[in-house]
Amino acid sequence: MKKDQYPKMYLYKRIVQAKLYIDNHYANNIDLNDISDEAYFSKFHFIRLFKSIYGKTPHQYLTQVRIENAKLLLAKEITISEVCSIVGFDSVSTFTGLFKKNVGVTPAVFKQQQNLRNSEISTNPLRFIPNCFAETHGWVKNSNFEEESL
Repeated sequence: MKKDQYPKMYLYKRIVQAKLYIDNHYANNIDLNDISDEAYFSKFHFIRLFKSIYGKTPHQYLTQVRIENAKLLLAKEITISEVCSIVGFDSVSTFTGLFKKNVGVTPAVFKQQQNLRNSEISTNPLRFIPNCFAETHGWVKNSNFEEESL
């Protein structure tokens, strides 16, 4: 390994360590000090490095992780306020605002869409299976690529 590569790799490893900390503790009440301490950087230097690697600040990334996990939970039979608490948001209004900003719809609308989708899956499951997979298993007789006989 070259001399000048070691520090970059070492810095990157510490930033990844902080990212993994966010991934594993997103539901807890963590803040920038906790995350930057995990990487052993001052918080201002950490923010610059994290953003240069991941394209977003640690807080933006934490919000994204929480929203993605909230989407998974909203597809289940869990109330919006419970989801809000489970993923680590302090208030339902903050959660709702950030969810709508990131997803484009409110958690209530997203939950309705997921319930409708789950209902459609249970009534017509083949519609949600890729055609190529269904054909390989003999579930669909006609293929888009078969020639029509004249």
